[in-house]
Amino acid sequence: MPEHRLDLAPAVTIPPHLVGQVQSKLAYVDELIASADVAESGDRITLALHAAAGARAAEIEEKVQRVVREMAQGSIAPKVEILEDHLARPTSYSADPLDELLARGEVYEESTGIFTFGPLMSRLIAYFESRFLELAAHFDAQPYRFPTLMSAKFLDRVDYFRAFPHSLTFATHLREDLDIINQFAETAKYEGKGLNSPAEFFSQVEAMLSPAVCYHLYFSLADHPLPNGQLVATAVGTCFRYESNNLTSLERLWNFTMREVIFVGSKDFVLEHREQSRQFMHRIFEELGLAYQVETANDPFFVGEFRKQAAFQNAFQLKYEIRARLPFKESTLAIGSYNYHQDFFGRHLGITLPDGKPIHTGCTAFGLERVAHAFLAQHGLDPARWPAAVREALS
Repeated sequence: MPEHRLDLAPAVTIPPHLVGQVQSKLAYVDELIASADVAESGDRITLALHAAAGARAAEIEEKVQRVVREMAQGSIAPKVEILEDHLARPTSYSADPLDELLARGEVYEESTGIFTFGPLMSRLIAYFESRFLELAAHFDAQPYRFPTLMSAKFLDRVDYFRAFPHSLTFATHLREDLDIINQFAETAKYEGKGLNSPAEFFSQVEAMLSPAVCYHLYFSLADHPLPNGQLVATAVGTCFRYESNNLTSLERLWNFTMREVIFVGSKDFVLEHREQSRQFMHRIFEELGLAYQVETANDPFFVGEFRKQAAFQNAFQLKYEIRARLPFKESTLAIGSYNYHQDFFGRHLGITLPDGKPIHTGCTAFGLERVAHAFLAQHGLDPARWPAAVREALS
């Protein structure tokens, strides 16, 4: 555990609705920061450091204060609309399931944010995905398979680098140079926290590891009219979002699996299907015995874009999160979402309706590992205590 601390008084008192958001962004302020804690009162920040800050203390504080000002100064608490509240649904377990999963060998942490799952988690994830496929079948969604790599060119077209630069994971390879390849083969070693090879050995970045599933569909439709003017698709894919020291437990993984049902068409078409998704999933979650809530939310935009974009999403109710209760820590975890992107992708990617107007898009998305984690946090690892629908399906 880091022994060095830096205590700061924020230049602006951080309002309650931003305490968690600011705390998560402080992970990206400086490589010396091991963790950050923002007091619930918003008037104190404690940084745990990998080493003594020394002469760099002033530099680190200046960057922290910059984050606080950009996110908190003049911020107005958004009005949170709750569409469903089932948090009081009875649960039978109150411990952190990760401890027992690790003890049983059902989960193995290969590296920070990178986990291997054994039979129990694998079967649960497969079962939950089968239930989400019922939603896809309800809409007669067309199946797609997408690559793990995503074009940097297309991500640039949709302004991803501006909105979420902190979460990107880059794909690269050794440059086509015999001397470089031979030198790498002879000298490469894992030292400290990474390879010892110099950056100039590696190629210019052309691709990223995919941060979202639905983007692949939109990229495949780019620069053309949408056939028939509407489309419902479904796909499952591995997604990558780097979250620095926020990568904790099974709640935040560097790579995770998303099952999505994606809607493309007119505004009315997308909004109607998003609402039908929520109503359909209400029955599924009831059968799963899940204690959860559906509420308005925003995406984790980076500091410079956060206030503007988060306010926009909340004002137009573009994102509803499905937040499952975690009894062991008296908090909730986002396990999925119902999203509406307006005509953003249509405008940026040149996808049009038959009348020439940009298409609208939306998706219903589920984080499969998070769903399984939340289920075990509520019902434990003993199948005899699970809701009947799950117990019978996995017996």
